[in-house]
Amino acid sequence: MTPLLDAIHSPADLKKLSRADLPLLAAEIRAEIIRVVSQTGGHLASSLGAVELIIALHYVLNAPEDKIVFDVGHQAYAHKLLTGRRNRFAALRQEGGLSGFPRRAESLYDAADVGHASTSVSTALGLACARDLAGLNHSVLAVLGDGALTGGMALEAMNHAGALKKRIIVVLNDNNMSISPNVGGLSEYLSLLVTRPAYVRLRNKIKGGLSQYLPARGQRIIATLRRIEDAVKSVFTSPSTLFESLGFKYLGPFDGHDIGLLIDGLTGAANLHRPVLMHVVTTKGKGHQPAEDDPCGFHGVGARRRAGEGEALETPAGSAPEPPGYSEVFGRLLTAEAEADPRVAAVTAAMSEGTGLADFFEKFPERSFDVGIAEQHAITLAAGLALGGYRPVAAIYSSFLQRAFDQLYHDVALPNLPVVLAVDRAGPVGEDGPSHHGSLDLSYLRLLPNFTIMAPADAAELEAMLKLGLSLPGPSALRYPRGPAPTQVAPLQTLITGRGVTLRPGEQLAILALGAPVAAALAAADRLAACGVSAAVINLRFIKPLDRELVLAWAAKTGRVLTVEENSLTGGLFGAVSETLAGSGHLVRGLGMTDEPPPPASQKAQRVRLGLDEEGILAAALTLMEGR
Repeated sequence: MTPLLDAIHSPADLKKLSRADLPLLAAEIRAEIIRVVSQTGGHLASSLGAVELIIALHYVLNAPEDKIVFDVGHQAYAHKLLTGRRNRFAALRQEGGLSGFPRRAESLYDAADVGHASTSVSTALGLACARDLAGLNHSVLAVLGDGALTGGMALEAMNHAGALKKRIIVVLNDNNMSISPNVGGLSEYLSLLVTRPAYVRLRNKIKGGLSQYLPARGQRIIATLRRIEDAVKSVFTSPSTLFESLGFKYLGPFDGHDIGLLIDGLTGAANLHRPVLMHVVTTKGKGHQPAEDDPCGFHGVGARRRAGEGEALETPAGSAPEPPGYSEVFGRLLTAEAEADPRVAAVTAAMSEGTGLADFFEKFPERSFDVGIAEQHAITLAAGLALGGYRPVAAIYSSFLQRAFDQLYHDVALPNLPVVLAVDRAGPVGEDGPSHHGSLDLSYLRLLPNFTIMAPADAAELEAMLKLGLSLPGPSALRYPRGPAPTQVAPLQTLITGRGVTLRPGEQLAILALGAPVAAALAAADRLAACGVSAAVINLRFIKPLDRELVLAWAAKTGRVLTVEENSLTGGLFGAVSETLAGSGHLVRGLGMTDEPPPPASQKAQRVRLGLDEEGILAAALTLMEGR
């Protein structure tokens, strides 16, 4: 039962509650989040940890006039429940339902469309500048957390906000998985400063002199100096000094689960007409013990059932276990390569678990580099490893890799360094929706000189392509989707750089496929044969270098070409084949991702929507046979 939550249809209803009611409301919100996420999947731990904070935000501020900008937005489920979306919350991340992230088209209370990390302060500062230019007086607040401070963009924005002295509030949601490494790193750096040889020699001379010439008082003076040294280090490594050096007034730290304290802190912050950082310490997964114990494992969960109060979310009874996913297969293969070759290293950007590298990191910690949410740094770090004689593999989600385009060009492609990109989550990703689709990587990677770009159709090809990438003298990328990896779609043929393979001959139509759609293309060809259409299926394997001879040969033989890819039609496989056949007079059509990325839904539903399933390929082929 959730009587308090049931009565809230907007933040105005929230403000009618007494402070004494708010902890009970928080418990009801947590129960509702756990109930729904157990059915739909979603970002559980981060949303549970931010419940009291979001209640306090809407209790103090006057949204939507006041602007609340979330970073990433996977902690915003309580925000959705308090802003008139309770009746649609059961359809979270489902087709036709609520997005898992803030979306302006969904609610006036969502100040910005988000889904990637480290963007909130920049957006909030822009809103504050626009407010001041318009002569308005509302508050602008950014909720920053979940490791976002490891991204340089957040610090760049804070530096600019401090310089402009704009009235803006940044709430740092510190769940011990974000700021601690940053402050700890600065602390370690300053510790190194005071242990350098020159400093140590000077300190020892002072101590020796005091003991020799002032034996009675020397030890007391030495003790005093030691306390001064510790105090100086403390000043330079404290969060307040760090943020105030950027021009922010530091408030906190606050207990992020004490709603009354948060309300008082936010009220005070809103009355300061300058940049303010409010440091809030929370527990990720708060209120669900398994999530508190394993916040990483419960960061994002699939649809599961809740066995009982306080018990872990479990796999539904009777469901068959899924076969290993591409990420898991990749991680296992890379670990095997590292065991055989001490030059192999792994780099990722806060995604060691998600990219399948957990076992690699455990077995080879000295060759494992998780840089945090800093994709640009990850790529150039990999370049440095390559310059030092190693064979780095950078495993990054496709939608996040696009943040590092300049580094890919300047630091990897131009110097022709042997960096391997493992481009995870390529193509439609399912319930996370548009901000997480991997729809652009083939398009922008094709632009880069010296790159070899490939896509496996199954686990067997993934293994062969990883081995090939590690053997090449220059950069390479292999991209693969989220989800189960078929063991073998077709008998494995020798992998040769830039060469595709014909999986099925045909006379009337050539289906050129790349990566995951190869299996659907083969199934569609079987259906076409039953319709009297002889269709060839070619697994191109590589988009750069493209097997031009094979493309030209099949286009000449059939006169009709259908490309199938899980990438944007602009600049991807369709673009590459169209460029190759330009002026030939052959009919060329493409299936792929469009300028209207599919909304949250299952991957299967998204592929159906895009025509990338067996039925869609069949329909497109029959249309092409009609000359359309």
